[in-house]
Amino acid sequence: MTSAPVRVFDAALDLLVPAHCVGCEQPHTQLCPGCLALLEGAQPSAARPSAAPPGLPEVYAATPYAGAVRQILLAHKERGALRLARPLGNALATAVRCAVPASAASRALPLLLVPMPSAAATVRARGHDPTRRLTLAAASHLRRAGIPARLLPALRQRPGVADQAGLGAADRRRNLHGALQVPPHRRRHLGRGRIILVDDLVTTGATLAEAARALGEAGGDVLVAAVVAATVKHADGQPG
Repeated sequence: MTSAPVRVFDAALDLLVPAHCVGCEQPHTQLCPGCLALLEGAQPSAARPSAAPPGLPEVYAATPYAGAVRQILLAHKERGALRLARPLGNALATAVRCAVPASAASRALPLLLVPMPSAAATVRARGHDPTRRLTLAAASHLRRAGIPARLLPALRQRPGVADQAGLGAADRRRNLHGALQVPPHRRRHLGRGRIILVDDLVTTGATLAEAARALGEAGGDVLVAAVVAATVKHADGQPG
C-alpha cells in the first residue's frame, strides 16, 4: 500500500505538472484508478511463445501486452515516468509468485531476481534502467509479502548487439546468440538462491533464452522466468 506522504507528493506533482493518465488519457492523473486496477488485478498465467527458442525456461506473465498496459510500460520505459515503477513492479511480483509455488517461495534460500540487461548507451539515453527499476520494486513487494527476494544484476551485454526492435524471431535469436555474459565477480552469487529471470515484456523469448544460456554456462540454475506482460498474437500469428 502506498504511504500517505507518497500519495500527497504524487498529488502535488500532478497539480504542478498537469498530467493525463498514461494508459487511457484521463486528465489530472498519471495513472487513473481503472488503469491501476488492470495491474493490481492482474491474473498471471503461463506465457510461452508459440515458437519458443531452445533453452527458454517456463515463462509467466502478469498480463497481456495490449491496450492500457502497453501504454503504461512504454511510458515508464521510454518516457521516464518513474512513478510507474511501483505498480508495474507489483505486477511483476505477482507473476513471480505465480511462477514459484508458495511452498517453494517460502524456503530459506531467497529468490534471486535477475533482470535482463540494457546496453550502457541505452541506459544513458533513457536516463534510467527501467528493467532494473521494476525488479527492485518487485523484490520489495515480495519481501513485504514474506518472501525472501533480492535483485541480482548478474548479466551484462557484450558489445555489438543490435537493437531488437523490428526483428523477427529468427533474427532476434541470431542477434542475441552469445550476446550476454556473467562477469566473474557475479558468478559466486549464483548459488546463493533460486534464480528467476525477469523482464518487462516477452515477445519471442529470444532474450530470456540467451540469458538462461549465459547463466547456465556460468554455473547458475534458472528456475523460471517472469515478466510484466506478454505480446498478444493476431490471427496471422504475428505479435500484436
